[in-house]
Amino acid sequence: MCALLAKQAWKSKRDVVRRVDMNDTSEGHGPYSYADAGVSIAAGNALVKAIAPLARATRRPGADADLGGFGGLFDLKAAGFTDPLLVAANDGVGTKLKLAIDHDRHDGVGIDLVAMCANDLIVQGAEPLFFLDYYASGRLDAGVAERVVASIADGCRQAGCALIGGETAEMPGMYAEGDYDLAGFCVGAVERDRVLTGETIAGGDIILGLGSSGVHSNGFSLVRRLAADKGWDMNAPAPFDHDIALIEALMAPTRIYVKALLPSIAEGRIKGLAHITGGGLLENIPRVLPKGAHARIDAAAWPQSSLMAFLQREGRIEPEEMARTFNCGIGMTVIVAETEVEAVTNALTRANETVHRIGVIEKGTRGCTVEGPAGCWGAKEDWSAAHNA
Repeated sequence: MCALLAKQAWKSKRDVVRRVDMNDTSEGHGPYSYADAGVSIAAGNALVKAIAPLARATRRPGADADLGGFGGLFDLKAAGFTDPLLVAANDGVGTKLKLAIDHDRHDGVGIDLVAMCANDLIVQGAEPLFFLDYYASGRLDAGVAERVVASIADGCRQAGCALIGGETAEMPGMYAEGDYDLAGFCVGAVERDRVLTGETIAGGDIILGLGSSGVHSNGFSLVRRLAADKGWDMNAPAPFDHDIALIEALMAPTRIYVKALLPSIAEGRIKGLAHITGGGLLENIPRVLPKGAHARIDAAAWPQSSLMAFLQREGRIEPEEMARTFNCGIGMTVIVAETEVEAVTNALTRANETVHRIGVIEKGTRGCTVEGPAGCWGAKEDWSAAHNA
């Protein structure tokens, strides 16, 4: 009965449509088009043609990275896997996009988008295989969109994954003029017996930290608040580095650690990884620890970057707040046995990563403590911040 009613209701709507005279211009408007509503099909088609070569440049075994179909295909056997588990991740760039929009800095946010997904996959031991993006705006600016997708393709090449598809949505009335939003979706694979679960992490294991390229993609709501309250001139030389504009320092793309880490993962040298995103060191490291393991981080074990020192000074931010808001100069942590420290450090250094020995795993409540002496991160006295999962 419900189905019948639904069918009848739909049929009545169709009758109403049929009774409309398509030549009626009594209200001063001719036949309507999608363009009248603010959507340009031609612009969307032109964008697909423009970005197709960018996608093809990300081809890899298992994917041809051609665009235009209803779905993207990936061949796991061609990629060399025998008994794989698929691992999926999705993310965005957050309010860093607002800085990109306000200051016409669109050429790195696509790398951020890929990094936020691909770095999450590598934490599971998974090799990123393919990526899809979602780009939404009120009115499609093909020039801006092409710059964004070009940077997504750049990020895919850095991560070794293929850009096999995406969606460009033009939605009048949903966004302010010039605004857009991004979402990314990445799928990777790892052989069943090589998944990084963190279950072997134990007291005495060492925590290595890989240097970040800057703020990455988290904490920008606070950055933007500081910029507004302090009246920063974004185009002026950065107070901490006169060779670069402040906006360029803030917009530095998130570092992608995938290719540097894959060899050590394949060799079985790494017990656990933590991507340092929202929640900082305090909240991300415990996510990969087993029960009974506590991470203790020495904040004095690596130099505070001039950018992080600037943000902390401008906001008079307490060390504890820094540790749960920003990456504080460490974009990825690597947990290894003491006997593997030298080999993993050397391998990562050869892959152009900056490696610091920043802490140790202790027996205790699952969680993390970040601590530093007086003078570290601007503190007037010894300090400690803890988070238990």
